[in-house]
Amino acid sequence: MFSKVKTNFPQREQLRLLTSGQSVSTPIAIVAVSSLGISALSFLLQIINYGATSSLVRKEPPSLVQLSGGDTISVTAVDGRDRSPEVIKKFVSDTLVKIFNWDGLIKSINIDGETTTIKDSGVNIKLEKGTGKVTTSSWDAAFALSENQNFRASFLKKLAELTPGGVFNGSVQVALVPRHVSQPRKIADGKWEVDVVATLVTFRRDDNAGKGIAFNKTITVGAVSTPQVPLPNSTNLANKIYAARRSGLEIIEIVDLDLQKK
Repeated sequence: MFSKVKTNFPQREQLRLLTSGQSVSTPIAIVAVSSLGISALSFLLQIINYGATSSLVRKEPPSLVQLSGGDTISVTAVDGRDRSPEVIKKFVSDTLVKIFNWDGLIKSINIDGETTTIKDSGVNIKLEKGTGKVTTSSWDAAFALSENQNFRASFLKKLAELTPGGVFNGSVQVALVPRHVSQPRKIADGKWEVDVVATLVTFRRDDNAGKGIAFNKTITVGAVSTPQVPLPNSTNLANKIYAARRSGLEIIEIVDLDLQKK
């Protein structure tokens, strides 16, 4: 009944939602999305790699240092007032052994590299009454003690009172035998306490079995700055001081170990 009427109006294009321009084929879209994903993954890996690299730079890996004697050791950078537990323990043990080992002899190395031994006449120490003596090795090692409040000088006076006169004529020898050196306890910035359990053994010419007495002390040490290599034209005295303090530490207090608090 109704006849078809042809119109000259152009046919409308199909409405597209969320599109811009011409549509693309499915394979091209897949490639584009894949490229975007790969780029994002690559960017993420770069961020992770940067973080790991920065962490390694901050940690600063150990370095190898060759000593004058030819030995090579591993070292790491630390804060100026930090000292490792191993360095602290070795400093305390070595210093006490040098101070309290008395054999009346001085050992040295001549220009030919040969070890020579001579009799130790000791170092005179003025006391309140008269004069006493300490061994040369004890006097040298005592430079590891602090000068604050006249601690080193007071210690040497007490040591001179304890040193038997027979040490200097060969009739007496004394040796410190450490049995335990505790892990350092940090009590302040650049300051630690170390407990030492040892025995002080005295040998006499007529008693080679020896007699021991307990030597149990708490040692307080502090960090100091000391030249690691003797300065040019340094005096013999200066070299002894540097040698005693080359670990960057000094003993600032020695008290009896209180076992009841441990």
